[in-house]
Amino acid sequence: METNLKKLLFIVNPRSGRTKSRAPLFDAAVRFSQAGYLVHIHMTSGPKDATNIARELGSQFDVVVCAGGDGTLNETIAGLMELPQRPPVGYLPCGSTNDFAASLHIPAQMDRAAESVVQGCPFPLDIGVHNGRHFAYVASFGAFTRSSYSAPQATKNALGHFAYILEGLGDLNSLRPYRCRIIADGEIFEGDFIFGAVCNTTSLAGMVKLNPSRVSMNDGQFELLLLQTPKTPLDLQNLIVALTSMEYDYPGVYFRHVRSVTMETDEDIPWSLDGEYAPSAPRVEIRNLPGAIELMLRRNANAN
Repeated sequence: METNLKKLLFIVNPRSGRTKSRAPLFDAAVRFSQAGYLVHIHMTSGPKDATNIARELGSQFDVVVCAGGDGTLNETIAGLMELPQRPPVGYLPCGSTNDFAASLHIPAQMDRAAESVVQGCPFPLDIGVHNGRHFAYVASFGAFTRSSYSAPQATKNALGHFAYILEGLGDLNSLRPYRCRIIADGEIFEGDFIFGAVCNTTSLAGMVKLNPSRVSMNDGQFELLLLQTPKTPLDLQNLIVALTSMEYDYPGVYFRHVRSVTMETDEDIPWSLDGEYAPSAPRVEIRNLPGAIELMLRRNANAN
């Protein structure tokens, strides 16, 4: 009988991704139904819709699944984090870069991702909080950061990773140094930086990769990556090579595992939280909330 069915809230961002076909979404909904879920579909129509839907309806469901890009996931998790008891979350990635999904080996094909949700087990996922605002996998500033929220959605859909490369990369003159003081678990970094990230991922903007063996997404710690401002074009080139080679001991590259980060600055430094804009603040406090969300994953989806 219907009363025995589990209930699944399916939050869908229809604007995400390159294809506008509804067929993959229909296939996913069918798979959820076949697995014994009574599926309630809610389409988002604007910013923060996913947050509002998750906050207002999430507690009524056994699982909440969102389909969209990393921004949709960010909004969904932000809404669920306001609930005293949070249902497990499923993620069907259909955005432009899908850094988070790549880190956890969530399939890009929607039907396979749906299968991963219904066949998966709850995986405790660390969540970040940035001056009271939650994020799923990265808070960043500087190079590559503005492009994550400034590139038009149509451009992202058409060009994917290339849109971020066009927006994020430039020569030395176009990379602005940001002077700040960063305290990470008591260690102090002070100076000019072109990029900083407090993250729980192996992929940033589809370009910067972190060594998967050095990243765990449920250890109660973030990975802190700071890039000091290069002085010459050759320094910039060598810095990019070091990042590509994952050489974290290269001069000007700081890589740490940390539980909390505080940044102090007199400059205007906007942030990006999972690709969504966050305004500058003279003091930013970031901390890790261990295992705050359970993500439905297959056992072999994450090796950490």
